[in-house]
Amino acid sequence: MDRRFLLKASAVGSAALAAPLVVTRAAHAQAYKNEYKVSTVVGTAFPWGKGAEIWINLVRERTQGRINMKLYPGVSLINGDQTREFSAMRQGVIDMAVGSTINWSPQVRELNLFSLPFLARDHAGLDAITQGEVGQQMMKVVEKAGVVPLAWGENGFREVTNSRREIRTPADMKGLKFRVVGSPIFNDTFSAFGANPTQMSWADAQPALASGAVEGQENPLHIFTAAKLHTLSQKFVTRWGYVADPLIFAANREIWDSWTPQDRDIVRAAAVEAGKQEIALTRKGLTANDMSMIKEVEGLGVKVTELSESDKQAFKKVIQPVYEKWSKQIGTDLVKRAEAAVAASRGKA
Repeated sequence: MDRRFLLKASAVGSAALAAPLVVTRAAHAQAYKNEYKVSTVVGTAFPWGKGAEIWINLVRERTQGRINMKLYPGVSLINGDQTREFSAMRQGVIDMAVGSTINWSPQVRELNLFSLPFLARDHAGLDAITQGEVGQQMMKVVEKAGVVPLAWGENGFREVTNSRREIRTPADMKGLKFRVVGSPIFNDTFSAFGANPTQMSWADAQPALASGAVEGQENPLHIFTAAKLHTLSQKFVTRWGYVADPLIFAANREIWDSWTPQDRDIVRAAAVEAGKQEIALTRKGLTANDMSMIKEVEGLGVKVTELSESDKQAFKKVIQPVYEKWSKQIGTDLVKRAEAAVAASRGKA
């Protein structure tokens, strides 16, 4: 056979083989959106929103703009209804989110684990859960529920505040009206203390506090300072660390699948890095070596009450029936493994 014919045939064959690859790459490039919507409950004045901003900037830089993410705070993509965020991301209304495990728990019941009163106890206990086997299982549960979880963040331990009086015992909570998030376990918890819980979004909570429609709320202290809750009659803060609120960086499944494996790796790595930075921001001023956040709150004319371990035991005794009820709904085995992780972090395993 003529050598020139063979070379020509080889060139044609190579071109034919390359053609599908070119088409595939072009089609893949066309699948990328000009903008990816990232949902959060709060904006960049808060560590939560700042963590999302860090993620967005890292991804844009590392993909040379191939993936352009834009922050939509105030869960504005779903009219402020934060408990719909997970469902909206699963359905594709939201492309990506940095969401609260509390807000997502109505759709993913296992996430109520973090809302079990006095489970995590401190930062070491929380890390033992999220960074260990239980945290890995949680990520699998979230993925099975329909979105792609990428990394952990943190909104912090939620402290109780009110406009009426110092809270040091369960009896001090009786009759007080508290805004709580839209998860049934919070209704059960505050009702057990004799309080009157009212579920409402964060957007609705602030005017309700200002008008006196509700007298108290519970949130991490950095939310307290950034939202200037002392101007909404919140003059009493009790540090009891009863519930932690981890965040999850996540993406819609179809969006995730539309990216190349290389870009997925970039987005995941950026989420992990942003999550670490966000957690550090959340804990700033609230560690053993730096309690400056407490002084900052007290400087606003607010009384900060620190509960001792014996004080907390009184609350834990009252809340035990709620803890047991929700442990069954979450999954007894999962709760026991989380308890063991926390115990190990305190040298009690």
